[in-house]
Amino acid sequence: MSTQLPQAVAQQLHLPVIVAPMFLISSPKMVIESCKAGLIGSFPLLNARTADELDEWMQHITDALFVAKNKEPEQKIAPWAVNLIVHHSNKRFETDLALIMKHKPPIVITSLGDPQPIVDVVHQYGGLVFSDVSTLKHAQKAAQRGVDGLILVCSGAGGHAGTINPFAFMAEVKKTWQGITILAGSISNGQDILAAKVLGADLAYMGTRFIATTESFAHDDYQTMLIDSTLDDLIYTDAISGVKGNYLIPSIRNAGLDPAKLNKKDNVDFSQLNATNAKAWKNIWSAGQGLGAIQHVATVTLVAEELKQQYKEALDALQMENISKNQN
Repeated sequence: MSTQLPQAVAQQLHLPVIVAPMFLISSPKMVIESCKAGLIGSFPLLNARTADELDEWMQHITDALFVAKNKEPEQKIAPWAVNLIVHHSNKRFETDLALIMKHKPPIVITSLGDPQPIVDVVHQYGGLVFSDVSTLKHAQKAAQRGVDGLILVCSGAGGHAGTINPFAFMAEVKKTWQGITILAGSISNGQDILAAKVLGADLAYMGTRFIATTESFAHDDYQTMLIDSTLDDLIYTDAISGVKGNYLIPSIRNAGLDPAKLNKKDNVDFSQLNATNAKAWKNIWSAGQGLGAIQHVATVTLVAEELKQQYKEALDALQMENISKNQN
């Protein structure tokens, strides 16, 4: 279970986890607390409503992590990441890319478009670029563009989920890909993180598990619905954003829509993602298939501690099994 991660990154992690960037959910505080807990924290750039606000957020994260590292030099402080939508409908693309150049986040995650322009910028200051991919074709294209990592978005993921089984996707990608591999899709506990590592992933990508945290931007009703819901309360549809994703059926009904009569959205448009009147994004809530692991609202720190304990227990169990087999 070797890793392709740069040593400087791997040494700062308590767990091989990226707390995934979630639209309208991930906050600067979530990023900071994740990094302080030894997990890579991230947020979508469009969660900041304006470029000025984004500038402030990125500076705040940089300053807070700098202070935390100076206060406890021996403490592991994980790097932070931002998510940039490369789709042509993102009208803030150029402005946000300029802020990436200014603040130099260690990791930039690209979604829905050609990552090449971002690779050129981020590599200039020594950062890493990871790209979301949900098909083998997209993975191959991103690899050709020079990205450092591929995020394999498999079935069961929250938000814009793929349809491929993680076993199959990982095996196919690993035939030709030698870079960093991140696995996404229904990863919700420490055992899942270890399973991702066994499959060959360098990092696990976890979003839904962190929606019900005190640092999240998620509304209290969203967190309550998440805790109360099961797998049967999810629907996979492209009617919300134009891109297939998993959504909570109760939130669709609350928005006055019939889950059985949803129509495909005519176009994909992320230009209004963070607008005040973006009701489709604000009132219809996403979740991954691992939502059953969420039993209560907790701090990011407590969730991280729980994941660490679960990961340790799963690893210890495997090691004990191997010892028992060798003795026999």
